Amino acid sequence: MQIEVDNLSFSYGGSEKMVIKDININIDKPGLYCIIGPNGVGKSTLIKCFNKINRPNTGAVRIDGTDVAEMSNKDVAKLISYVPVTGQDMFSMPVIDAVLVGRFTQQKWKTTSADLEIVYRTLKLLGISSLAMRGFNELSAGQHQKVAIARAIVQETPIMILDEPTANLDVRYQVYIAELLREMAEAKQMIIIMISHDLNIASKYSDEIILMEEPGTIRQIGRPEDVITKETIEEVYGVGCEIFQDHNGKPQVMLECALRIDE
Repeated sequence: MQIEVDNLSFSYGGSEKMVIKDININIDKPGLYCIIGPNGVGKSTLIKCFNKINRPNTGAVRIDGTDVAEMSNKDVAKLISYVPVTGQDMFSMPVIDAVLVGRFTQQKWKTTSADLEIVYRTLKLLGISSLAMRGFNELSAGQHQKVAIARAIVQETPIMILDEPTANLDVRYQVYIAELLREMAEAKQMIIIMISHDLNIASKYSDEIILMEEPGTIRQIGRPEDVITKETIEEVYGVGCEIFQDHNGKPQVMLECALRIDE
């Protein structure tokens, strides 16, 4: 499975101002890829171009050589599962049904016992089996996030894209979800792309980091140790920092103070 992003640019509502512009990315092997960067640089906009939510002004996203724009929505859903940022989904249905929605591309006529087994196994994996019959719109923001991740997992796609999947989760679950995504990428030979504002989680668990900066461009793509450096973090984020190595040689960031606030 290969994702090729070729000279991609996108603007909202026909505006001449591009939110992202001239983006080029080539992902040709399984792994966990983290997109990082300050607010407003187009991270969410970019990943929505991967699955046809956004239609680029110029350029293309290709999956194994096929332009996503030329694929049906159902065919895209067979290849790419998507976890939106917390708060975008609201369902007046039980959690088990909300998660079953992720099985629609795998189903022929109706829900089977195999579908239910996959759903219950995934709910257990995420520690939310007790929520199965609760109404989705009765849950907390953190529980919503776990349900959204479960729905993507049961879709069983070779590519998974997640927009800040650890948002609203406590520290324990942030680490658990990051570890789970890393294990899934390796065990199932998946391409998993995750937006993260936590530089240390991104560094510790990702195979490669995609760093975006103003004005909606790619600053650097590479291994965490090559991307997360003192100079780069200070220039892109405008915050002082020190970089330390963990026991696996991955950089960890200790923030110090804001260097500037641009008006």
